Amino acid sequence: MRSRPLLPSLLLLGSLTLTAACAHGTSEPPVTAADGARPGASPSPARTVDPSKIKGLEIVSDSSENGSCPFATSYPDVPGAEAMTAVMKKDVERRLASFRSGACTGSGGADGRELNISHQFLVASGDVLGVRLTTQDQSAAADGLSVGTYWYDGKAGAYRTALGLVADGSRDAFLAALKDQLKDREGVDAAGLDDTFSDPDTRDTALDDMAFTADGGLRVHFDRGDVGVPAAGAFAVTLPKNTIAPWLSAFGKRAQQQTLSPSRSLDLGAPHVPAPAVPTHTASGDDDTDCKKVKCIALTFDDGPAAPETATLLAYLAQYKARVTFFTVGQNVAAHPDLVRAEAKAGHEIGNHSWNHPDLTRLTPQQIAAQLNRTSAAIKAATGKTPTVFRPPYGAINRTVKAATTLSPVLWDVDTEDWKYRFPAKVAQTVIDKTQRNDVVLMHDIHATSVAAVPQILRALTARGYHFVTVSHLRATM
Repeated sequence: MRSRPLLPSLLLLGSLTLTAACAHGTSEPPVTAADGARPGASPSPARTVDPSKIKGLEIVSDSSENGSCPFATSYPDVPGAEAMTAVMKKDVERRLASFRSGACTGSGGADGRELNISHQFLVASGDVLGVRLTTQDQSAAADGLSVGTYWYDGKAGAYRTALGLVADGSRDAFLAALKDQLKDREGVDAAGLDDTFSDPDTRDTALDDMAFTADGGLRVHFDRGDVGVPAAGAFAVTLPKNTIAPWLSAFGKRAQQQTLSPSRSLDLGAPHVPAPAVPTHTASGDDDTDCKKVKCIALTFDDGPAAPETATLLAYLAQYKARVTFFTVGQNVAAHPDLVRAEAKAGHEIGNHSWNHPDLTRLTPQQIAAQLNRTSAAIKAATGKTPTVFRPPYGAINRTVKAATTLSPVLWDVDTEDWKYRFPAKVAQTVIDKTQRNDVVLMHDIHATSVAAVPQILRALTARGYHFVTVSHLRATM
């Protein structure tokens, strides 16, 4: 099926219900009525972490562009924190394998199932690293939302669970304080709290999301069903700084301190991390290709930027003076603004692909606008220019999505399915065999195998007389 529609996307998924506080990069999920909190009871958010300052950071991303198996996952890989990365990798891969074996074997996305795992830095300072992964699994029971925090202790060279913020000898007092805060809340199973907190398995599951607020308090967030009936939603308890201080472990005290007064740098004991090479190719003026007179195609690359894959791709494109369109994911733009700047400097077009790749048709107008606006702001901060085009994740678009943005939508004509087939030769041959004049081709620069296919594509299609232009240039001149 060949189509050429036009189109316009920030943060958490519709049913995530992670509201403006989290949507603006703060470190904690919102406190809503479902959390059992009174209006105005939300603790002060912690400072935003700038991921672009983390040396050697790589964002490990995976996604499909197939509406029948919609998933997008990401987690950070920080030099020195390999033990923590391994735990996140295992958790993400387990969830993805479960989703793909269930939701993707039948009708998949047709009945509303989608998996999205996004990441957020809580602390990246001194010898402390904290990351929150938020999972929306619409194939799961209840609302499918779960949130967990992962901690790394650079001083000890060890991964820490959320409960590792609390000293072993203080856990009874800590748990008693939590139960006291929870027991009278509507929907909480007060009788079952003892069982939940006494059994190591249920306790560790329930207490897997803990982080410090900007004023030093410790916020403990419980997913739906952890401590109450599912219908009551999620719950949150914040213990003030003076209350929690005597109970913190040595690592917890350092994590609290680095939250309150972040250091200028992060040092987790990794060997010297060289700065990644960023291409410096500069386009020689505007593209004057006339697609009415010559054969043009628009190669597009979704989900980046990624290090080092995007840098390698830019080098390939420069060799052939090819221009392409990058549909970037906001959380990756925030991590690698230098790569986005290099893309723009080389004459490529930067488009919007949402903040963390949710199906926009499942979100409210406000959430759609947030996804797209936050990403556009990140792109403008990196390049000085606001994008004009966007690609909806999975190609999913409806009237609500169109009405929520002024960006022009872009789908595709040729789908390489490179997210599914990780073979450079197969990806290249798909493009070479299927592409026709004025086509828009879908690829992903987060996959090394897709990037490796590009030289063959450029070689073969250049020999056939094709010119590689951006989507907007193609539309303007075809």
